[in-house]
Amino acid sequence: MPVVETERHGQILVVRMNRPDRLNALSHEMRTELSEAWNEFRHSRELEVAIFTGTGRAFCVGEDMKESLKVGVPGSRQPEKEDPFMAGTLEKPVIAAVNGFAMGGGFMLVERTDLRVAVHEAVFEVSEAKRWLLGGYNHGHIANVPYPIAMEMALGFRFTAERFHQVGFLNRVVSAEELMPSAFAMAEHLLSLPPASRVNTVHMMRQMRPEPGPDMVRLAAALHDHGDKSDLMESRAAFAEKRKPNFKGWIDPEDRYRLPTPDSVK
Repeated sequence: MPVVETERHGQILVVRMNRPDRLNALSHEMRTELSEAWNEFRHSRELEVAIFTGTGRAFCVGEDMKESLKVGVPGSRQPEKEDPFMAGTLEKPVIAAVNGFAMGGGFMLVERTDLRVAVHEAVFEVSEAKRWLLGGYNHGHIANVPYPIAMEMALGFRFTAERFHQVGFLNRVVSAEELMPSAFAMAEHLLSLPPASRVNTVHMMRQMRPEPGPDMVRLAAALHDHGDKSDLMESRAAFAEKRKPNFKGWIDPEDRYRLPTPDSVK
């Protein structure tokens, strides 16, 4: 059984992650098949709108940490062929139909979509703070939510679908039975617009999304190295072994008080 399934409905493509036994965790195989699906969508002359969803009780829980532990490197290997959805080169709109957990890299998949509908039971988490040396500082900024909500996201707190709907991250929250019909209704609305209007408006809206400036990108890169990197694999091992992690923090304890600043990393 393929780990990514696609269905064509006229001008609409449904892309469905299909590893329900692993809560649709992003293995190298799944990343490769997603890249193939998004490249097919991008280059098709018939397909204009995509609906992105998952099988089972999760949309996607992000990195396949068992695979990471097996290869001894944190994070999933990227596919050989560039994924236009992840690279930001996909010119066509994508609607997320979030059927359950959207955690870590799974949250980031939702974040890259243009319109979002989720079931009431969906749970969201920006997981970087639990797995890396820097929390997901940019996600709340990109979502344009207030500072305390962005801080909550960056520090790995979980959000219900209702809460994310309240802060404007989700367009709709519906029952499981209404999920795909709601997503299809959104897609049909997009297809009812003049083609140039749809394409140009999506392009314009994407250009206006907030992004961290170059100074903050450089600071983030420095902070990703500011700490004992053995904690990266320890967080994954503790998760896989269902135990409390034994974090070290810093090789030199004084580094706790020597944080990089925008001026120091220029």
